[in-house]
Amino acid sequence: MAINKKLVSLLFLLATVSSFASASFSDSDSDSDLVNELVSLRSTSESGVIHLDDHGISKFLISSPTPRPYSILVFFDATQLHSKTELRLQELRREFGLVSASFLANNNGSDANKLFFCEIEFSRSQTSFQRFGVNALPHIRLVTGSTSKLSDESGQMDQSDFARLAESMAEFVEQRTKLTVGPIQRPPFLSKAQISVIVALIVIATPFVIKRILKGETLLHDRRLWLSGAIFIYFFSVAGTMHNIIRKMPMFLQDRNDPNKLVFFYQGSGMQLGAEGFAVGFLYTVVGLLLAFVTNVLVRVRNLNVQRLVMLVALFVSFWAVKKVVYLDNWKTGYGIHPYWPSSWR
Repeated sequence: MAINKKLVSLLFLLATVSSFASASFSDSDSDSDLVNELVSLRSTSESGVIHLDDHGISKFLISSPTPRPYSILVFFDATQLHSKTELRLQELRREFGLVSASFLANNNGSDANKLFFCEIEFSRSQTSFQRFGVNALPHIRLVTGSTSKLSDESGQMDQSDFARLAESMAEFVEQRTKLTVGPIQRPPFLSKAQISVIVALIVIATPFVIKRILKGETLLHDRRLWLSGAIFIYFFSVAGTMHNIIRKMPMFLQDRNDPNKLVFFYQGSGMQLGAEGFAVGFLYTVVGLLLAFVTNVLVRVRNLNVQRLVMLVALFVSFWAVKKVVYLDNWKTGYGIHPYWPSSWR
């Protein structure tokens, strides 16, 4: 009887050990199957970014038990918002693809299967957006192997980090995953075929260009080109175009009180619209052209009456243009400009 009890206990222990072993082996097999499937999906993408939908999120992140042997960096996208250039979704998506391709190129070993780059599009994965709690774009989220709640925002990339594009994304990955992304491998500005065509055109055109240079028949010898260039640079400078480009100022704004009206002149010293700068630049350019005409062309006219008439018209137009600029400055800033007459005139 004692032998039968020992035999039953031994069989029960063996059954328990075998069940635990089979469970562990099945889990490892399941994890390896998920990794292999992710690798297969990644191989179909040129940049290595995997396109996931609600089913893929459920399979690779929700249904898979933690800890998972891989981490997933998710880029959230919305096609209907691509028209809003201030979000820069398309640019950020390209940079995200560069980080993915650079990570694969710089990691050929087992580390390449520890991190996968994925993207989710809103129109096809609205449920996933709700699960992650994403309500604003751009948005990048790192889901590590130990993350159990998708709504955990600890893996979110800060909005301020998007300024440096791919480089900041790579730093974010390296800090959170302790993996090395490596240098960002950007594609060349020109392909080899394009460079070959450009070199061939240069070689063919070189004899003809040298011949025209020796004869003085190039555009660089044309005075009208230099005159037009000088006027353009003058207008570009006085219109504040560099200010508009650097600060990305709009040409006009929509009136808050009446949406059907447009505002071309903004009252306030801290802002200048594009149309406003062009208007002031046009007035400055008119004065500059009249001054150049009077000092270089009008002095060659022999008729004294014509000189006087044109001079009066030039003075009147210049005075009107300067007065408009002064009035606009006073309207915007509130500062007045007063003339100071000689004391003998008072």
